[in-house]
Amino acid sequence: MYAIVEIAGHQYKVEKDQRIFVNRLEGEEGSKITFDRVLLIEDGGKVEVGAPAIKGAKVSAKIESHLKGDKVIVFKKKRRKGYTVKNGHRQYLTQITIGTITKKAAAKKAAPKAESSVA
Repeated sequence: MYAIVEIAGHQYKVEKDQRIFVNRLEGEEGSKITFDRVLLIEDGGKVEVGAPAIKGAKVSAKIESHLKGDKVIVFKKKRRKGYTVKNGHRQYLTQITIGTITKKAAAKKAAPKAESSVA
């Protein structure tokens, strides 16, 4: 079973007990969070697609740690002009572990109303 979830503006394909790195999220390390913007769920060959999201579906996760990603070097140069600029960037990330993927609960049928006989 897997799901496609929107987390912090990005879409991720997630499975149970998977660890992923996402953009920095609010919350303490060790706390649990839920994502209710589930775009697709696949369960044993049955695919359910939302329009745009599946109502009632949720993905729960646990925040493992907050960290910084690898450094990315940005180097700009214009030849023969004496122009060079070197910048670096490290993205703030959060490592999360996916807990459970739940579909929407089955709709409960209302009990039939008893007809009252008025005589």
